[in-house]
This record gives sequence, C-alpha cells and structure tokens, in this order.
Amino acid sequence: MGSKNRFAKEILPIILKDRKENQWYVEPFCGGCNLIDKVNGNRIANDINFYLIKMWIKLQEGWIPKKDISREEYNRIRDNKDDYDPWFVGYVGFNCSYSGKWFGGYAGKTKTKLGTIRDYQAEAYNNIMNQVPNLQGIQFNNKSYLDLNIPENSIIYCDIPYQGTTEYKDGFNYSVFYNWVRQMKLIGHEIFISEYNMPDDFKCIWQKQVSSSLSANGKCGGNKLSIEKLFTL
Repeated sequence: MGSKNRFAKEILPIILKDRKENQWYVEPFCGGCNLIDKVNGNRIANDINFYLIKMWIKLQEGWIPKKDISREEYNRIRDNKDDYDPWFVGYVGFNCSYSGKWFGGYAGKTKTKLGTIRDYQAEAYNNIMNQVPNLQGIQFNNKSYLDLNIPENSIIYCDIPYQGTTEYKDGFNYSVFYNWVRQMKLIGHEIFISEYNMPDDFKCIWQKQVSSSLSANGKCGGNKLSIEKLFTL
C-alpha cells in the first residue's frame, strides 16, 4: 500500500546524496519495492510479511505468475493459504487486491465512469514484471525490523505504516519505532522515514501535496489530499 513509485525521482536523490562506494542501502519495510528497484549496488530488502518475501524471492529466481485470477479463486486462496505455494499466495494477496492491501478485496476488471474497462490485475502484473530485472542482487529477508541485521554505516529508508491511516492486521508500535530510529542514528546509520508526521526531534526535508487513495483520515479508497513527507534525524 502507499506506493512510493511516483515520488522516487524526487526523494531518492535526497536519500542517496551522500552515499559512499559499497555503502549498503537497506529497506526494513520494503513492501512493493518501488524505491529499492531503482537503487544500484549493495541492497537489503526486508518485510515482516512472509508471503510477500517469498513472492519477491521467487520472482527474482524467474518465476512467472498466473495472469488472471477469478474472484472465486481469490477467495479460495485467501481462506486456504496453506494449500498453495506461499509465493503464489503472496502474489494474489497483494496484486489481485484493491489498492495493494493484503487480501483487502478482489480487484479484477472494472468498468470505469467513462465506460471503458480497466484491468487492475493486468496492470499489477505488468508493473511487477517490469520490476523483476531490477531485483537482481537484492538480499531479501523476512523479519521484524527490530531483528534485522544491518551492515555498519548503512543508508536506511523506512516506509512504515502511516499513523492514522488504514489499520494493519498486527498493529504497529510507533514509540518503539521512533526509539529504534534514534538508536540507528546513534550507531552511525543514515536514516530516512516517509510519514505524514513525526516527533519534534525529526526534521522534514521534503514534502509534497498529493492525491491518494491512502490518506491521513484513516480511510482507504477514493481520492484524498495529503502532504507526503520525508523525515530524517
């Protein structure tokens, strides 16, 4: 959810401005990999969702997903995850769901207000297959960010669940995260966070008003205006 693809050209030059040769770039919350697929060199992508990481690893290995998933098959996979390969569950759970929310409602072919047909699954398939060549060399991990082994003096970019937006299944402890960021900074990492708001000791270094289906009013869907921000310490 909340893809950063449309901001990549604006925020990546800020994040990577002082990157040194062989310095690691790390995303503890990699999600859709829409920034890390545009970064070269040493890279680590982590996410706590087991199925998501299995999907990325399998795609990295050359797996070609099934293009068309019916509503009935979507519901069957959602309700019987253990009966299917985890990478396939991961693909269906995100790429066949509305706004990329984990099994957040079936997305298929839909008639638009203009009377045309929009195929959300075909769009998701094409987007993800275009990413695959840029995934080569990334080290994928499936851990809590708190347990992730990060090489010394890395650049860390965190695209966390935004506070006040749609709920995530297991919740997210923001106080623990803020303290972890402060600790990462103390031990020598450069760290950047995308959010709407952060505590006062964090500095906003970029912002932009955008229209999004994921907004600070806590709802998903439709078009809402939000101010996207990038913070550091």
